[in-house]
Amino acid sequence: MYANPIRRAPRATRRRASTGRPFRIADARRHNLRGVTVDLPAGILTVVTGVAGSEKSSLLAELLAQHTATAITQRAVSTNRRSTPITYTGIGPAIRKLFAKTHGVDAGLFSANSAGACPECRGTGVVFTDLAFMDGHSAPCEACGGGKFNDKALAYTVDGLTIADVEALTVAEARDRLDVPVIRGALRHIAEVGLGYLTLGQPLSTLSGGECQRLKIAKELRSATGEMLYVLDEPTTGLHLDDIDTLLGVLDRLVDTGNTVVVIEHNLTVIRRADRIVDLGPGPGRHSGRVLFEGTPEELAGHPDSATGTALRETERNGA
Repeated sequence: MYANPIRRAPRATRRRASTGRPFRIADARRHNLRGVTVDLPAGILTVVTGVAGSEKSSLLAELLAQHTATAITQRAVSTNRRSTPITYTGIGPAIRKLFAKTHGVDAGLFSANSAGACPECRGTGVVFTDLAFMDGHSAPCEACGGGKFNDKALAYTVDGLTIADVEALTVAEARDRLDVPVIRGALRHIAEVGLGYLTLGQPLSTLSGGECQRLKIAKELRSATGEMLYVLDEPTTGLHLDDIDTLLGVLDRLVDTGNTVVVIEHNLTVIRRADRIVDLGPGPGRHSGRVLFEGTPEELAGHPDSATGTALRETERNGA
């Protein structure tokens, strides 16, 4: 029920204090919620816990209904194969301008959606075959080798890289090779959320749910001005332990820049790092929908009726 990592991340070295007026969820009765009223402090990381079926998602749905907030989910960023980290960050024009300015040619030549497109695959890098009554089949385009661009576009290079080579760079590599402030600045936050391994031309439709969520967080980091309310539902789902540590660092950054973050989570590493816990229960179904506890993780570990507190005590006892 509660995820217990093999190695233990350190507790938060400090518990942040609320910085403003709390976000009140008033008289919440969605599904099995029992007229719940709870204040979620501003400017800190709050983790909502409880057994499966204790109405955690219902409580966050009420938060979203009663307040202006941004929900950062694991749903796909895009189902369009032409959507890539280049299009998502908006650095495409800067890359095309770099090539065009270097060689004195039109920037459209370096777009896979325009004059630079491979004529066989029309700049998608793949060729689809309709198999009539069976599912269609896709394969890398033989004409461009999956690189999307025509020979004319590939005749030009910058720092030894063709436009196809640039799309094959990882985010981390591109920050080193493309010395353009707007490009490096846009890619910085993607690297900081642990996605430096994505290639610039990788279709966003190939990303996992966890990768999609972190990409959305990177976008928020780029534009966040503080005093925003962010809501995440089990962001550690599908993440490796190292990625969980990275995620926690990113959530800390959102909070430390003046925002409020509220997370549903079962992972004990995340629970231990919370500034405040709201624990629902005591059980699922007809036993759910009540606020069982509010306070710090250390205080929750001493609660006799909380399954989350029991899990915390057991890992403390086992030294996990």
